[in-house]
Amino acid sequence: MKSKVRAGAAIVVALLAGWAGERLYSSRARASESPRTMPAVTSPSGQPPNIPGTLPADEAESASLPQIKIPERLPAFTLADRSGKPTSIETWHGKSLILNFWATWCAPCRREIPLLSELSARAGPEFAVIGVAVDHRAEVVAFADRLHIPYPLLIGEQDALDAAGALGVDSPVFPFTVFTDRRGEVVAVFVGELHRPQAELILSVIRSLDADRVALTAAREEISKGLRAQPRPGPTSG
Repeated sequence: MKSKVRAGAAIVVALLAGWAGERLYSSRARASESPRTMPAVTSPSGQPPNIPGTLPADEAESASLPQIKIPERLPAFTLADRSGKPTSIETWHGKSLILNFWATWCAPCRREIPLLSELSARAGPEFAVIGVAVDHRAEVVAFADRLHIPYPLLIGEQDALDAAGALGVDSPVFPFTVFTDRRGEVVAVFVGELHRPQAELILSVIRSLDADRVALTAAREEISKGLRAQPRPGPTSG
C-alpha cells in the first residue's frame, strides 16, 4: 500500500490497515498520502457496480485496494456539529446531498475545500454540502474558522468512522464524497480528490434525476460513463 501508483480518476489518501480499530490519530497516517487509483465500487450483492465511483484501477492495483459496497439509500446517522450539538443527517431531508468525508491532516481533503465552498454557494437551495470530519472536534473547528468554511460540518472520531462504514467504506480512504438525490438514494460515491469537471457532471445528472427526467439506474450509468470519458487528472502537490 505504500508504493506509489499512477494517479487515475482521483487521488486517494489510503489509511493504514487496522487504523480504524485503534485510537484515532495515534499516528496521523501522514506517510500514506501517496496518489492511488481506486477500484470501481460494487453493489451490496457483489454484482458488477450500478453505483458509480472512480474509474476502475488495473487488476494488480485493485487486488491491494479496498472494495467498496454501497447501500442503495443514505443510512441514518448522527454526529456532533461545530458547537458539539448532536445533529442527524435527517436535518437535510428532502435535499440532494454532497456529503464529503475528510480530515484536517489530509492534503487532498484540504485542496477540495474551495471547490466544496463554491458548490455550497452555487449549487442551489435544493442541494446541501456537508463536510463529515473524521478528526478531533477542536482541531476541526479551529481549521474551519481559519479557512472560513461556509458549509455545515459534522464531526466525530469512531462514530464518524462508523458512518463511513455504514456507507460501505469499511477501510477508510480520504477524501470520499457521497452524492444523493432528493429522495435519499445514493446516486454516486466518488473516492478521492473531487475536481470541478467531475462535480459538475454528477450534479448535472442529479438535477435531471430530481426533476424526474431520468430514472435512477440510467442516472448512475450516465455518471459512470461520463467519468470514464473525462481526462484523468494527474497528481497534485499538497
